[in-house]
Amino acid sequence: MKRILWFRRDLRLNDNPLLALGGEVLPIFIFDTDILAKLPKEDKRVSFIFWHVEILKKNLLACGLELKLFYGKPEDVFDLLLQKHDFDEVVACGDYDAYAKARDLKISHKLHFRYLEDTYIFKHNEVLKENGSAYLVFTPFYKKARAILEHKNIQESFLAESQLIDENYSGITEVQKSGEVVVLAFAMESLGFESVALNFTNPHAKLEIFKDKINNYKEQRDYLDVDVTSNLSADLRFGTIGVREVLRFVMELKGQDIEPFIRQLLFRDFYAYLLFHMPRIESENYKYTFNGIEDEEKYARFCEAKTGVPIVDAGVRELLQTGNMHNRVRMVVASFFTKDLLLPWQWGEKFFAQHLLDYDKASNVLSWQWSAGTGVDPQPYFRVFNPYLQSKKFDKEGAYIKKYIIELWHVESKYLHDENYLLKSQIQGYPQPMVSHKQAAKEAIELFRN
Repeated sequence: MKRILWFRRDLRLNDNPLLALGGEVLPIFIFDTDILAKLPKEDKRVSFIFWHVEILKKNLLACGLELKLFYGKPEDVFDLLLQKHDFDEVVACGDYDAYAKARDLKISHKLHFRYLEDTYIFKHNEVLKENGSAYLVFTPFYKKARAILEHKNIQESFLAESQLIDENYSGITEVQKSGEVVVLAFAMESLGFESVALNFTNPHAKLEIFKDKINNYKEQRDYLDVDVTSNLSADLRFGTIGVREVLRFVMELKGQDIEPFIRQLLFRDFYAYLLFHMPRIESENYKYTFNGIEDEEKYARFCEAKTGVPIVDAGVRELLQTGNMHNRVRMVVASFFTKDLLLPWQWGEKFFAQHLLDYDKASNVLSWQWSAGTGVDPQPYFRVFNPYLQSKKFDKEGAYIKKYIIELWHVESKYLHDENYLLKSQIQGYPQPMVSHKQAAKEAIELFRN
């Protein structure tokens, strides 16, 4: 059987079910112009992907396989491939967002498409209610999923004996036309993107470091001046390490408090599961008709980290500078965006999509709907985070805020969490808060109630 192995969100050699099939194979990776065309030239994710594709290519060569790289629309790439061979199937790991499903449907009309479930722990139909419907609340989903996990096969996938279907594709280092299918030699410049310096740490090294922090994960993961997280979100997003390998590693830690972290991995599954079963929530409210108030001026100030609310501006600056944002800060920022500023959650989701290194459609959409109060979470619309109380609790000394807002270095830490002080003071180089939180929250709740 001749197979195309289409690498996408599984950029690794080890424990990859894609490579456990064997036979005659052609490994490929497509730099999708439909996606790349929407990205800025200095997009950090392109550098992250390129780095790991390079590693994957080297590792496959050591196994006698060559990863063929393409630049173009996926359907055009497959038209080119099918001119060369009568392939029996294409094998790839599934993805649940609207673009991915539409893309894969087009390819399935050209060639038998075989999905492997590798991106998440469970298949979309593996954790269901007794009546066969999907869970909409996390806690019962978690209980059912956790029980299934005790007996689920999460063993390692081993590299099968494979033979490369070799074709004489000539390498081209420069893209000749936008949208044209190009077989790439390995040069970042071929894509028209700038290489961005990132801190590339082996995900297995991150796991080893996390092993010594996991006991503190539950109690300290929300605090902004300590690092007790796994730092694996981007690796899980692009599959530079498999979620089952992470699970195996964690579940083998004896005498450690592992359950809070496993719960978060299952939350990641839950959001993907919801997006699969209810695709409309990718862009529409699950509940409530109120969808925010469009205001370009407020949005611009938010995107420029000029809201005058220190914890919010620090979070936005962290995102713009690093491609990351602390999870607690994401919740505070999203609540401020949707409740204090009353902006549409879809605008915030799009902003995060432009900048997050670990951007995952399902997690991002469902998290924004959670913050807006329009999603499946049973908590009603009146949940509003107070950004000042949040920063006081989780960044008391202001270390996180001052790391990203140098204009506030000279301000005594207690004032960074004092809205009255910030509203009345003139801090050189830093704006006053653009809204009063107490008043803004009151107005938001009233609008949602009506």
